Amino acid sequence: MANDPIADTITIDDFAKVDLRVALIANAEPVEGADKLIKLTLDLGGETRQVFAGIKSAYDPAELVGQHTVMVANLAPRKMRFGLSEGMVLAAGPGGKELFIMNPHDGAKPGMKVK
Repeated sequence: MANDPIADTITIDDFAKVDLRVALIANAEPVEGADKLIKLTLDLGGETRQVFAGIKSAYDPAELVGQHTVMVANLAPRKMRFGLSEGMVLAAGPGGKELFIMNPHDGAKPGMKVK
């Protein structure tokens, strides 16, 4: 939300630790038994990752397939009840229907580093 306070200041070295990558959403499917999650298969241009994203309230999985987005590629994998999540997709908004995944401009290719 626009009124959320800005987080504590970090250094450029802190930011450099976060590996943001362009990813192609190769597949998206609802997660049975989960109210908020969509299971995404992300193509990083030679590597595939599975990510569980809490975006079900805002997106129909079918409309996500083929879109490009931005992910945190070096986030430690997280074991969830539904499987292993191997990253995080970036989204903005307060939640619910007002949740917007980040889409890079045309020309960005899977695996490109976001700087």
